[in-house]
Amino acid sequence: MAEEQSRGDMRSFARLVEIMAQLRGEEGCPWDREQTHASLRQHLLEESYEVIETIDEGRYDDLAGELGDLLLQVVFHAQMATEAGRFDIGDVVQQINEKLIRRHPHIFGDTVINNAAEQTVAWEQSKLRKEGKRSAIGGVPRELPALIRAYRIQGKAAAVGFDWREAGPVWDKVREELAELEEAAASAESGRISDELGDLLFSIVNLSRFLHINPEDALRGTIDKFTRRFQEVEEDFRSRGRTLDGATLEEMDLVWEEVKERERRGKA
Repeated sequence: MAEEQSRGDMRSFARLVEIMAQLRGEEGCPWDREQTHASLRQHLLEESYEVIETIDEGRYDDLAGELGDLLLQVVFHAQMATEAGRFDIGDVVQQINEKLIRRHPHIFGDTVINNAAEQTVAWEQSKLRKEGKRSAIGGVPRELPALIRAYRIQGKAAAVGFDWREAGPVWDKVREELAELEEAAASAESGRISDELGDLLFSIVNLSRFLHINPEDALRGTIDKFTRRFQEVEEDFRSRGRTLDGATLEEMDLVWEEVKERERRGKA
C-alpha cells in the first residue's frame, strides 16, 4: 500500500512538472512565459506567508492547497532554470536529499546526538566544516523580517559558543540597554536614539532565546490581540452611535479595559 501511494505521489509530482513546462512552452500561457526569477520573487514571498497564516489560524484543511501553491513556485523557478540550462527539478531534489543526509549524521551515520539543542549546534558546525561557510552567522537572508533575522543570527553565533551560559546576564543586558535608550531619548539626538532602540530590541530578541520563545511569533500574536481588542472598542462606540475620533482617551481606555476583562472571563 505504501509503495503504491509513493508511486502515485511521484506520478502527481511528475505531472506538475509537465504542466509547468507546458505553461512555459511556445503554445503556453502568455503570463507564465513572461515571468522571470525576479518577477516571481514577490509571489514566492506571498505564498510562504499564506502557508504561515493557514498554520497560525489552524486551518489545516486548507494547508494542502496552500502548500501546493508554494510548491508551484519551486517548480516554476526550476522550469525557468531548466530552460536556461542551469539546473532542473531533479537537481533541486538531489541537492536537498544530500544536504539532509549530510546534516543528520546521527540518523544516516554513527554520530551520537542526544537532543534538539545538540542537533542545532551540530547543524551549524557542519555548515562551517563541510560546506565551506566563511562565517558562522552567514546564510541568514537580509530580506527576513528584522526580528527573525536577529533571532537566527544570534542562534548561529550561539552554536559556536558566542553566548551567555544562563539567562541572568541577558536580563541585565536588557536593563542596561533600556537605561541607555532613556538617556539617548533625553538627548533628543535621533541617530543616537535609533541606535539605542535597535540595541534594546536586539537584546530582547536575545532574551527570547533564553525563554524559548520565538520573538516573531510573540510579536505577531500581540499584534493580532491588539487588533482584535481595538476593533471591539470601535464596535462598542459604533453601537452607541459614536466614533473614536469624538471620544477622549479616558473613554477609550475604559472600554479597552472592559474588552480585556471580557476576554479574561471568557478564558476562565
